[in-house]
Amino acid sequence: MTEPLKMTDLPESERPYEKCLAAGPGVLSDAELLAVILRSGAPGMNSRDLATRILLMLEERGGLTSLPDVRTAELMCLPGIGKVKAIQLQCIGELSARIARTKARGSIRLDQPETIANYFMEDMRVLPQEEVRAVFLGNKGQLIAWEQITRGTVNASLASPREIFVAALRHGAVFLVLIHNHPSGDPTPSEEDYILTDRLSEAGRLLSVPLMDHIIIGDLTFFSFRECGFIT
Repeated sequence: MTEPLKMTDLPESERPYEKCLAAGPGVLSDAELLAVILRSGAPGMNSRDLATRILLMLEERGGLTSLPDVRTAELMCLPGIGKVKAIQLQCIGELSARIARTKARGSIRLDQPETIANYFMEDMRVLPQEEVRAVFLGNKGQLIAWEQITRGTVNASLASPREIFVAALRHGAVFLVLIHNHPSGDPTPSEEDYILTDRLSEAGRLLSVPLMDHIIIGDLTFFSFRECGFIT
């Protein structure tokens, strides 16, 4: 049986580290980039072979963009992936997603309920707990920033209007959107959701930072208080 090639057995021109040093990371394939990050392979395969196996798994789920959604246990089902490598891969996926969001932030307009819901859907629909986020927008609906306000049960006492509007004024927001998730997957608002929305609408009118919408994220569905006519 032929022994698998070690990275050191390859010509220098084919080794990911050396290629990166010589010409920069842009010349590396997806498998080579992952190999550099993973640093080591597994019994019977070098790091590039292991990276290729990971990419094949991701391809079945839609490609590299699915990496942030893959759970630790799923990654560890792959031969050669232990807890450390699984966590490394999850962190790579999350960092990539954050970089993409940061680069796109200035050009994104979140002025429609569907656009807002779609922007946060993939991230928030899988959260195991309810999380409240305040989204701060400019005068044309462009995204300025967003902040996590609370995590856990959503109610009017936990999500303080004062805390939210202090942050809105700090960011120079013209409009505010509140967004939170229902881990059950059902975005139907509770009585507390209505109470919180009413309090924030009133505070927004007083502080001249109108509440544009309050959106509840479910599993691939959402509820908009503006669309239902509760916010005008």
